[in-house]
Amino acid sequence: MTPNTFSLVADIGGTNTRCALAVGPQVQVATIRRYRNAEHAGLETVIHAFIDDMDGVDCKGAAVAVAGPVRDGVGTMTNLDWAIDKPTLARATRAEAVAILNDLQAQGQAVGYTDPSNVTRILSGPSGDPGPHAAKLVIGVGTGFNAAPIWEAEQGRLVPPSECGHANLPIRTERELRLCKYVETAHGFPAVEDVLSGRGLERVYRFLGAEADDPIEKSAADIMGSLDSDPRAEEAARFFTKILGTVAGNLSLIHLPFGGVFLIGGVARAFKDRLIPFGFGEAFRDKGRFAGFMSNFSVSMIEDDYAALTGLAAHLAREMANSGNAATDAERA
Repeated sequence: MTPNTFSLVADIGGTNTRCALAVGPQVQVATIRRYRNAEHAGLETVIHAFIDDMDGVDCKGAAVAVAGPVRDGVGTMTNLDWAIDKPTLARATRAEAVAILNDLQAQGQAVGYTDPSNVTRILSGPSGDPGPHAAKLVIGVGTGFNAAPIWEAEQGRLVPPSECGHANLPIRTERELRLCKYVETAHGFPAVEDVLSGRGLERVYRFLGAEADDPIEKSAADIMGSLDSDPRAEEAARFFTKILGTVAGNLSLIHLPFGGVFLIGGVARAFKDRLIPFGFGEAFRDKGRFAGFMSNFSVSMIEDDYAALTGLAAHLAREMANSGNAATDAERA
């Protein structure tokens, strides 16, 4: 492959890491490879394996998304004993430009670059163009939970990092309080992620069994697969959906995403056709005197497994273009 033509992008999940090559903001789908994290000592060995699979490609840029906090150029995985910093990423890829983003930051960078056929509207907002600088919000529900605002500034897009999945669960009813007390035994604290995630759905199902003095466990996949045959599975899914609506509404009031709310993640996608029948819209807008105001925010579902890779490519292309423009301006000066 021609040197310094491609960028390398990698999305590190709790179980697998997906790598690909990109040209500008466009991911080259044919180059996507998946690697099991358990088979590698760290991201550096994954990158070496991918580069070998790509015939030793020499990339001009590299960007990774980590499922965990990123601070001062260092990304630390929440559910995996890995950490990555910019010098290590540059050494592993031989790239001149590198970036490390939180996974939700990468998803936020992908909004607007995802094929429209992979975006489904769940709740409508006001008609008309919200304007080029309207804030957006991306909410990820999968192995964990997180969300990040998307701000369109004159200098470009900014998606600040967040770990809001570890904030307290909201409590509106006595049953929600009992659920909080039930799930806090997992980590000593009732966090949003302890309910709004794949494992969280399983906890809700077990909680309902404990409430009925009939403890039975099911995997998240089995719960979703038995909604029409198991009344408890449907009850768990409805409970989950209403809490998701409440949390999404809370986050919308915090960030005012007049440009739209975007749900992503495997668990969110599994609920796509159930959200409205199970009460997501009512819970989202149940904000007292601000109930009418909530109609300012549309909610859509992004159904693109490679959105994080697209976001990384778009972010890196923008950063390299800005760096090139800055260098040109300095030379002219």
